[in-house]
Amino acid sequence: LVGAESRAAALASSLEGGLNDIRARAAALPRRPRVFFEEWDDPLISGIRWVDELVEIAGGQCLFPELRAGRLARERIVPAERVAALDPEVIIASWCGKGVKKRTIVERPGWDRVSAVRHGHVYEIRSTYILQPGPAALTEGVKRVHECIARAAGQA
Repeated sequence: LVGAESRAAALASSLEGGLNDIRARAAALPRRPRVFFEEWDDPLISGIRWVDELVEIAGGQCLFPELRAGRLARERIVPAERVAALDPEVIIASWCGKGVKKRTIVERPGWDRVSAVRHGHVYEIRSTYILQPGPAALTEGVKRVHECIARAAGQA
């Protein structure tokens, strides 16, 4: 439409190559840790579809794959007790529009028994890198997700 077909194809190829690189690094991990992606803190909201897909590409197992189809945040609300019961090994938080307060996460009732909290695998990824669909999520965002997962899997 704008005469940039070859540039668009090159960008798409580059993004695909980057995702394939992350997939290859994820395949080398000794295991796929359970990951809770926290999009909001109150109410507690799990990640949207593309975030769950990036977590899987990066080497993790999503805690709530059945919720990923929920386009609206209210369709992905989860009770904190349910998250804790599933014992995520990695918690990645990205609260759209505000900074993550790690203390809010680790001090939730009963979360002192959650593997991610006990082993220090609670991370923040800025929402500009992961919650906006587009090139940032497919480059810097997925790279940061993989780094968090690799630490928990014992590879970093």
